[in-house]
Amino acid sequence: MSESQHEETCGGTAEGALRAGHSARARSAAARAAAVSRYIERGRRAGSGAGGAAVDGAEGAADGAERAEEAEGVAWKAAHAARVSAQAVAVLAESDPAPAADSRCARNAAASAAQAARMGQIHDGDSELAVAACRAALAAAQAAGSAAKAGELGENPALNTAADEAEAAAVAAAERAGWMRPGEAVPEVSAGVRSGELMRMLHL
Repeated sequence: MSESQHEETCGGTAEGALRAGHSARARSAAARAAAVSRYIERGRRAGSGAGGAAVDGAEGAADGAERAEEAEGVAWKAAHAARVSAQAVAVLAESDPAPAADSRCARNAAASAAQAARMGQIHDGDSELAVAACRAALAAAQAAGSAAKAGELGENPALNTAADEAEAAAVAAAERAGWMRPGEAVPEVSAGVRSGELMRMLHL
C-alpha cells in the first residue's frame, strides 16, 4: 500500500495525523540528504570544494590525486547517507501507521541527513554557512531522536513540534549554505534493494 493510500485509510484518526507529521519530516530530511549529495557531486565534477584546488609539479600532482580521492570518498559517503535516508522513507511508506515505528523512521532519515550534512561541511572546507548548516542538521537529528525515544513512542506533541521546527531550521540553513535551492526539484534517490533484516532494523 502506498503512503497516500495509508493516509487516506487512516485519515481523521490520531495515528493518521501522527503518520502525516512523521512522514513529512522524514521526507524533508531525505530531501536534504539528497540535495547535499547532489551539491557535492556537482562540485566534485566541476573541481570545486576542498579537494578541487589547482596543483603544480609532481608533488602537487600527488597531492591533487590524494585530494581527488578524498573528495570522491566524501561524495560516496554523502550518496550513501542519501540512500539510507531514502530507505527510511520507503520503509515508513510501505508499512501500516504506527507512531512509534513511524517516528523511528523519521529519526533514521534525519540521522542520515546529518551524516550527509557533515560531508557537505567537509566539501565546503568548513565554511561558516556550511558549519551552521551541519549544526542545524545535527540539531534536527537530535530532535527527531527525542521524539522517537523510548517512553514517548512518537506521540508527544511538544517533542514532535520541536522536531518539526528543527527540521524546518535545517532546511533553511541548508538553503543558506547553497546545498538546497528553494523551488528546485528534489533529486530522486533509489532506496536500493532492502533485505528483511534492514527493513526490520529501520522500522523497529
